[in-house]
Amino acid sequence: MTEILSDSEADGRLGAGWTRSGAVISREAELASFPQAIEVVDRVAVLAEAADHHPDIDIRWRTLTFRLSTHSAGGLTDKDFSLAAEIDSVLSSL
Repeated sequence: MTEILSDSEADGRLGAGWTRSGAVISREAELASFPQAIEVVDRVAVLAEAADHHPDIDIRWRTLTFRLSTHSAGGLTDKDFSLAAEIDSVLSSL
């Protein structure tokens, strides 16, 4: 089973733009256009599928909200922060 991170470990691993609320980390990103937002969702979907770790993604026109938690472990794990870093890479590549 994947090890759940303590609150202090999780807080220490938060990247720029990410916040934590309990067992969930989230980030909001505003893109230049709706098609660009969908492009980001498509790219993140490929990465998430490869990692077998699927974020909650809310799409509101050009604004995306990503929420990550390892539900099967019951909290935040390395998987969440690894996928968060990949999401950051997708966003910074635009």
